[in-house]
Amino acid sequence: MRETLDTVIAQSIRPARWVIVDDGSTDETPAILADYARRHDWIQIVTRSDRGHRAVGPGVVDAFYSGYDAVEPTDYDFLCKLDLDLRLPARYFEILMARMTADPQIATCSGKAYVEQEGELVNERHGDENSLGMTKFYRVSCFQGIGGFVREVGWDGIDGHKCRMNGWIAISWDEPDLRFVHLRPMGASHKGIYTGRVRQGFGQYYMGTGFFYLAASAVSRFNQKPYVLGQLAVLWGWLWGAARAKPRYDDPEFRRFLRRYQMRSLVVGKRRATEECLRSGRPA
Repeated sequence: MRETLDTVIAQSIRPARWVIVDDGSTDETPAILADYARRHDWIQIVTRSDRGHRAVGPGVVDAFYSGYDAVEPTDYDFLCKLDLDLRLPARYFEILMARMTADPQIATCSGKAYVEQEGELVNERHGDENSLGMTKFYRVSCFQGIGGFVREVGWDGIDGHKCRMNGWIAISWDEPDLRFVHLRPMGASHKGIYTGRVRQGFGQYYMGTGFFYLAASAVSRFNQKPYVLGQLAVLWGWLWGAARAKPRYDDPEFRRFLRRYQMRSLVVGKRRATEECLRSGRPA
């Protein structure tokens, strides 16, 4: 957390307002946050009561909205949902704002996440067609235009597809000045990385992803740690949701759009399928 705090404070362009949500922490977090807020008047702390358990997905979005509701969003051009387990490069916000100002079609963007493994930085291998969930930088008008984040696992995939449905760009760039260190690996969980991967698969089920597309994606990631078993856990998460007929995102038009986009991506690649969406608002 201190690393995130320090790298945001050191940004070439700092946030006009940084609302940090303490989601019922029982360790030294409140004292640390209070110390930073005393020293920086643009940092505001919002404290929520401890719910007694960690609620991944809806809990993350609920915490975000506790901060969002503490400001008047229309007072700002941009907003960022930012996790406190990141180490950001010095010009991160400056570069993102410059690109969004230069291209009004960009609704949301981010850099790329890397993790430290055996002294080296390893790419977490996120796709280019969305901003990353731990640092979603948004144009406020577009964020409101898609109706904000869905309060369910899969929220950080649904938002990018909703941007494409509106003809807007959701994107992330892998460039040295936009690479940040993720201090906790993607898909990790307080109950273990495999639990996190199962949750990831269920999020894909909830969003409306087809199993054939998810299986193709999983095969392409078999060489990503944890090898093979990590992606099998993702597939199991999808199958678990399907076998129990769990509810899916209640927007049939969105799910139809998603399936067309995913199947088109398998045929022509994600880049071309995404470009087709931006031209027409719908995949070919």
